[in-house]
Amino acid sequence: MSRMTTFTSPLLLGFDAMEKTLERVAKGNDGYPPYNIERLARDVAADMPERLRITLAVAGFSEDELDVTTEENQLVIRGRQTETQERDYLYRGIAARQFQRIFVLADGMQVLGADLRNGLLSIDLVRPEPARMVRKINISVSD
Repeated sequence: MSRMTTFTSPLLLGFDAMEKTLERVAKGNDGYPPYNIERLARDVAADMPERLRITLAVAGFSEDELDVTTEENQLVIRGRQTETQERDYLYRGIAARQFQRIFVLADGMQVLGADLRNGLLSIDLVRPEPARMVRKINISVSD
């Protein structure tokens, strides 16, 4: 018996790559680091479209230990901490761990920039208004 998913509908053509991306993202989600996603109001005066902000709690990471990239239609955030000196811990509750967090971006989404402040990494995204296109398709008749 084959597995039926939303993307196997005959009305959704060419979405098989999206299904594979969603499966890969779902498998790599361990909850660290915690994050928020917020919608920022549209600024009509500055002609700025709706924006989104992803904020990750990355306390203990410096700018050099964080990497924010876009790969195809994905926003990839990586953190790598390295132990620089030997320490004699009596108790260690703050682990130096690596992470990778992936967000799938819709077509047209653009990353405006990233800011690290007080242990929070904020990444601003913009979702431009899509141009509505209507194109007439000519029908050829052959008898």
